[in-house]
Amino acid sequence: MKKSYIKKIALTAVFAALAVVGSFVSFPVFGAKCAPVQHFINIICAVILGPAYGVAAAFVSSLIRNLLGLGTLLAFPGSMVGALLAGLLYMFFKKLPFAYIGEVVGTGLIGGMLAYPIAAFIMGNAKAALFTFVVPFLISTCGGTIIAIAVTVALKQTGVLSKIKTELNS
Repeated sequence: MKKSYIKKIALTAVFAALAVVGSFVSFPVFGAKCAPVQHFINIICAVILGPAYGVAAAFVSSLIRNLLGLGTLLAFPGSMVGALLAGLLYMFFKKLPFAYIGEVVGTGLIGGMLAYPIAAFIMGNAKAALFTFVVPFLISTCGGTIIAIAVTVALKQTGVLSKIKTELNS
């Protein structure tokens, strides 16, 4: 097994763990638990590890949060779609703002709409509609994205971001 692959898996696990711990900082908005740390982690994973590892971290953290009673099933579409779109846009354009846009659009809009069938048909929420979760997901992802902007810009300006990427690929 390649050393860089092992490093990336280990870092993915660390990011997933941070997202779980960060879920203690959450607040309810219209029936959804908003966890901005998850969205911060999605962007960090997108920029450092790429879309596949970002989705893996989002899935693992959502699963653990649900098993511990810290989240709902709505964590899956919200976090995973945001991580995927942030990672894909960053991979394609290589610019930080594209990761931010991917996270907000992926989580807030697409993930918010994908939460509807889960809420309605799996969780039995008869009041859920297609756009019910868009606003709470947008609130959550915007909070996490603001944190990620501050951190990723600082990492890039100090050169730490490129050093992390270089170390992961060696």
